[in-house]
Amino acid sequence: MHACIDLGSNSFHLLIGEWKQGKIEIVERLSEKVQLGENVRQTGRISPAAFERGLACLRRFADLMAQYPLQQYWALGTNTFRVTDNAEAFIASAGRIGIEISVISGVQEAVLIYAGVITELPSSDIHRLVVDIGGGSTEVIVGSHHQRLLTDSLLIGSVAWRDHFFSDVSPDTESILLAMDAGRQAAIEVFAAIAPGVARCGWKQAYASSGTVKMLAAICQEQGDPAGIVSLNALRDLKPLLAYTIAEHEELAGLKEARRDLLLPGWCVLSGLMEAYQVPFVQFSSTALREGMLDFMVRNGKTFDTMTLSDFPRISSATF
Repeated sequence: MHACIDLGSNSFHLLIGEWKQGKIEIVERLSEKVQLGENVRQTGRISPAAFERGLACLRRFADLMAQYPLQQYWALGTNTFRVTDNAEAFIASAGRIGIEISVISGVQEAVLIYAGVITELPSSDIHRLVVDIGGGSTEVIVGSHHQRLLTDSLLIGSVAWRDHFFSDVSPDTESILLAMDAGRQAAIEVFAAIAPGVARCGWKQAYASSGTVKMLAAICQEQGDPAGIVSLNALRDLKPLLAYTIAEHEELAGLKEARRDLLLPGWCVLSGLMEAYQVPFVQFSSTALREGMLDFMVRNGKTFDTMTLSDFPRISSATF
């Protein structure tokens, strides 16, 4: 039995699974909104409040992991750990709880995200565009089967865009619409840096993971769109409704209150990405980094043709 801990800039995730009858069976799945990356873009540090939220979450994860006969676990820190001055202090504190954290690069993160997404897709020669919008970074991959044609990580995410474009915006619809325009344009400019490479890969299908995409897909479905699909036209049409929802503190079908603060920045990032890469629609993927981590641990043979052990940090033996 194996455990994976994905330490994102917005949420921490725990996944416990085992290999049964030729496939991975998920035993436990837990996610908590920690927002370790709040204000990191401005300060370059994990705030004291976020630091404590993160450790409290890891204590709960450790308690849950202790209930299972784990052979090994893998705890990976992503963008916030890559860009903050006090990440090492957090890692040391986590170690005292009993959880060893390894920090991976953006490209390593993208490799594992791609591995996780394709675990749920049928084998195909079609070139697929896979994106994952995190709190502080967005990973972009184009591949076919287990062969990656393009792998990149960009410094743009829903928490970072919230802190930059929406933390001080006036709470009226007009001001919010202007902030949405600014955030989307800034996103287009970030994603445009690798747009020629994405286009050269000749992708035919697009998949997107993360809570941001799940949230927007749920809202689109409530508006009459197919389940799990987010189209660029739908995002454009949603713009005034989303601005009004936030300005007037209204409820919106498909929007969970816990993700309200990331609604507008998430819209900016996904809209900007789809504009930059001329993506008419994306299909939501419920699997991503942690499923890729689990796949890598349990079925190394499946991914070793495109990844080597030297690419990744050490997997820890479980002592819970």
